[in-house]
Amino acid sequence: MMDPAFCTASGVLGAILGSFLGVVVERLPRWMREEEGAGNLLYPPSHCPACQHRLRWWENIPLVSWLMLRGRCCRCRSAIPLRVLMVELLSALFFALSAWLILDLPVLLALWLLWCGLLPLAMIDLRERLLPDCLTQPLLWAGLLLNLHTHLLPLADALYGAVAGYLALWLVYQGHRLVTGREGLGYGDFKLLAALGAWCGWQALPSILLLAALGGILGWAICFRHQENDNVIPFGPFLAFAGLIIFILQHAIFTF
Repeated sequence: MMDPAFCTASGVLGAILGSFLGVVVERLPRWMREEEGAGNLLYPPSHCPACQHRLRWWENIPLVSWLMLRGRCCRCRSAIPLRVLMVELLSALFFALSAWLILDLPVLLALWLLWCGLLPLAMIDLRERLLPDCLTQPLLWAGLLLNLHTHLLPLADALYGAVAGYLALWLVYQGHRLVTGREGLGYGDFKLLAALGAWCGWQALPSILLLAALGGILGWAICFRHQENDNVIPFGPFLAFAGLIIFILQHAIFTF
């Protein structure tokens, strides 16, 4: 196990990155719909969406500021979404726990990178029913380049995994549309599974799909069963969770 100081520093890094990932989750869907004109992920600076108050440095400290402000803007007292705190907290805990358990530094860094790609994808899909290409495609290329330079997997397995991941859900989509006349999946799901195939290899795809399907069934039964909108549920969060778990089982278990 890693040194406690390293784990603490990893948790702080996770909170900082979680703060940026929260910005991605909040701004990217609006930016893609062009609701903010020429805005992007870095501009305008962090501000209250209700009163446009620009946050001062002490209002922008991960975890601490939300707790100090009690989840409200200091000027207009409008609520700061709890999900902002949860993204920072989950990232801090994940980074600290993974640093505590995983001794292999390349595996640890790869796991952190995968987390930073999957977390915003899962949260955006949960809220918007959208898996943006500007996140799935870099995640796919990152998986291929990672296996090219670190050899966590043979590059051929990663390449075949990307191709097979896309084709697997594309065939499901076409079959469902042929039988029912309706779309059962979004194209973003194909691309996300292709990215996970690039990270985990083609051999992991059945396990990822099985775990994601079981999670989707459980999620539908608990959270989505009584919603309107024809019981449509996002599959991306379950794919992301399954891919993260399989990646950990593939690599991290050998470091204990």
